[in-house]
Amino acid sequence: MAEETFLEMLEVGCEPDAVACGTMLCTYARWGRHSAMLTFYKAVQERRILLSTSVYNFMLSSLQKKSFHGKVIDLWLEMVEEGVPPNEFTYTLVVSSYAKQGFKEDALKAFGEMKSLGFVPEEVTYSSVIGLSVKAGDWDKAVGLYEDMRSQGIVPSNYTCATMLSLYYKTENYPKALSLFADMERNKIPADEVIRGLIIRIYGKLGLFHDAQSMFEETERLNLLADEKTYLAMSQVHLNSGNVVKALDVIEMMKTRDIPLSRFAYIVMLQCYAKIQNVDCAEEAFRALSKTGLPDASSCNDMLNLYTRLNLGEKAKGFIKQIMVDQVHFDIELYKTAMRVYCKEGMVAEAQDLIVKMGREARVKDNRFVQTLAESMHIVNKHDKHEAVLNVSQLDVMALGLMLNLRLKEGNLNETKAILNLMFKTDLGSSAVNRVISSFVREGDVSKAEMIADIIIRLGLRMEEETIATLIAVYGRQHKLKEAKRLYLAAGESKTPGKSVIRSMIDAYVRCGWLEDAYGLFMESAEKGCDPGAVTISILVNALTNRGKHREAEHISRTCLEKNMELDTVGYNTLIKAMLEAGKLQCASEIYERMHTSGVPCSIQTYNTMISVYGRGLQLDKAIQIFSNARRSGLYLDEKIYTNMIMHYGKAGKISEALSLFSEMQKKGIKPGTPSYNMMVKICATSRLHREVDELLQAMERNGRCTDSSTYLTLIQAYAESSQFAEAEKMITLMKEKGIPLSHSHFSSLLSAFAKAGMMDEAERIYCKMSEVGTSPDSACKRTILKGYMSCGDAKKGILFYEKMIRSSVEDDRFVSSVVEDLYKAVGKEQDV
Repeated sequence: MAEETFLEMLEVGCEPDAVACGTMLCTYARWGRHSAMLTFYKAVQERRILLSTSVYNFMLSSLQKKSFHGKVIDLWLEMVEEGVPPNEFTYTLVVSSYAKQGFKEDALKAFGEMKSLGFVPEEVTYSSVIGLSVKAGDWDKAVGLYEDMRSQGIVPSNYTCATMLSLYYKTENYPKALSLFADMERNKIPADEVIRGLIIRIYGKLGLFHDAQSMFEETERLNLLADEKTYLAMSQVHLNSGNVVKALDVIEMMKTRDIPLSRFAYIVMLQCYAKIQNVDCAEEAFRALSKTGLPDASSCNDMLNLYTRLNLGEKAKGFIKQIMVDQVHFDIELYKTAMRVYCKEGMVAEAQDLIVKMGREARVKDNRFVQTLAESMHIVNKHDKHEAVLNVSQLDVMALGLMLNLRLKEGNLNETKAILNLMFKTDLGSSAVNRVISSFVREGDVSKAEMIADIIIRLGLRMEEETIATLIAVYGRQHKLKEAKRLYLAAGESKTPGKSVIRSMIDAYVRCGWLEDAYGLFMESAEKGCDPGAVTISILVNALTNRGKHREAEHISRTCLEKNMELDTVGYNTLIKAMLEAGKLQCASEIYERMHTSGVPCSIQTYNTMISVYGRGLQLDKAIQIFSNARRSGLYLDEKIYTNMIMHYGKAGKISEALSLFSEMQKKGIKPGTPSYNMMVKICATSRLHREVDELLQAMERNGRCTDSSTYLTLIQAYAESSQFAEAEKMITLMKEKGIPLSHSHFSSLLSAFAKAGMMDEAERIYCKMSEVGTSPDSACKRTILKGYMSCGDAKKGILFYEKMIRSSVEDDRFVSSVVEDLYKAVGKEQDV
């Protein structure tokens, strides 16, 4: 209809004006007839009719809605050429189309003109130029635009926030990202899955693993979890936190929800399995990755590193061969790992081929690692021909270390010596040699480590202290003390051995049982001001204490205090325990005081040992104070420390305190074990608290702590020591009734008590009872009863008992014979042989 009207106007000779032409153009635009619109527009231009801004805006908007951004830009340029003044809406449309086309400079120019004319861009316009700047890598411009937008009081859209978060993530400006996310929450800007995925990654980068997990769970609760990228972001966070199981759980969740696994998903799976060293699953993930296209170099490196870590040499070699056939694009890291495999396996020809291959690749040929390998491949020949080697400062020590490994495996001593000489000329060469030696030691190839050490010594080169210490430690573990001493002496030729060497030598002496030499070396080094460290001191003091060399242990302890040696909690605990076992209670107390004043934290073992120190020294008040300190320390008080304190209360006759502490222990949720019950049984039995003993025995049965042979031995000893003979004998009867095996110890306690009390008739009865229950008296029982006769002055009766009951039943030992001889002398007779 509009077209017919317009044609009628032309037929009657009525020249259309700007309004009529504009109306016609808007009609075409409204109905989406863009070809007709643009054709008509050309006709209007030919008639030199100037259209209004609103008509241009109508046409621009219509074209943009159909994504004809190129036509929008062409029309805009014609509008400018015609001198039609654009308004705010015009610029909004034009900036958007420039942005969609990726014309950054033009978009920013139009944006700048818009602002210079006093127009305030809408959020969508800011968003367009911000996004365009981010894509172009002009991050400073993007940040400036965003801050300008915020200064105008414009609240960013979800899309703009996602763009800025992505920018902050790429630039590792995580605090800014989290601040922006907090602004979003304050302004109630909804966070979609893309934004949440970015926040999960950022939390992971900052080590905020719990926050990342919470965000993931919240995304799931809001039914926003659908994109594989979000799942993989969470999986990577778990992987980076070391929780591989949870990382794999997330991928398994994807599978159960039928979310297709992408190439990247298989890469993450491979990383997980490589980390936990699951070869089968890693290989399966790699095969799945290979089906998506050529594997990337990083994934190949993960797979190859897994094989090398597990010493799967054949698999590693086969893998390298396969990825070369597949024409995987190697990066420098993959080349390094492949070279490490060849050198470790002694594959000289393959190593040479790989070096040639690297030298031909433009991406890696100028790398120092590659150049060093090429230079050092035949270094002896170069020296013979007087060819110049690369500047020493340009050599890569890792590459030299690999070549050293290769030549050692090959057994080429000349090349080995040449490489060692070259390595020691570099700044870090000696450290690299140490790493090579350490790697041989870790892999159990000690002979290679020894070979390097011998060559170094013969060449007159000086090994690093850590290298010497490593080898001495190896010799110590192998009980090769002669070799260890040779290295130690070699280390001392040029300078005084350092701490690590002295530590290793002391440890070697201890392992080989040469405690006097270990002690001597410690004292000698201490005099020279060397502190070998808490671990070495602990090892040496423990060894001396276990061998009964308490004097030497005490000397070391006092030296540590006098020289102010730095000890940790374990070191102090070792010294205190050693002095306790040596009976040097005052020294133990001094060590504890030094520990306290030095600010070294006490462990539960410290408190427990000090309770024993003061308890044995009959200083119950101090033992109680130590126990109180342990309570205030915040440490978990275990059954051992409670039982120890209970024991010392019992020995001091503080029965109510012992019972109270035993009750407190149970209220704290600590279930008493058999040793704790036995201790309480002994305390109560000694104090004639028979009802409490019965209750304890019942409690043991109730709590699954069966009363066993040790429980009854405790009872018998307690009753016997407190002269409760009837009760002691009742326990023997009860054991027999319950079918609990009786041993010599159960009878000897009661036998000894009767003998000490001079009740020899009762002692004889118990002695005879042993045979009745099938427990033949041993030498200890015989000595006990014969000594009893001697002590109570009844030697005749003792001789009669011996001749009647003992002589024919038990073979005499020298101690029994000595007592019998004394009995006969007491009555003026000689023993019949």
